[in-house]
Amino acid sequence: MSLVNAAMEKCYIMDKVTVPDGYGGVITTYEKGAEIMAAFSFNSSTTAVVASMQGIDNRHTIYTKKSVLLRFPDIVYRESNEKYYRVTSDGDDKHTPNSATLDLRSVEAEEWEMA
Repeated sequence: MSLVNAAMEKCYIMDKVTVPDGYGGVITTYEKGAEIMAAFSFNSSTTAVVASMQGIDNRHTIYTKKSVLLRFPDIVYRESNEKYYRVTSDGDDKHTPNSATLDLRSVEAEEWEMA
């Protein structure tokens, strides 16, 4: 077992759902979808810290198995801290090669407030 696998925790991909509002329109809501295991790494680079001071949300890297493909603007719910993260990159961009024994894919994400 690798350290990355040991750091993985239960998360959910949030599914976007529209429901009638009772007045002929619709309301967009989110519901827990597929359960996934993911590890999080806080981006504490100088650039990220400066961006945070200028109002840009905290940046994170989310690591999953290669079988989990997250894409912008997917929302991930992290059960351990009850926070939401919006994916800001595409998961098909960064992953380990097929010949590698490490089975990882990564995306960039920002903390997200559900309305």
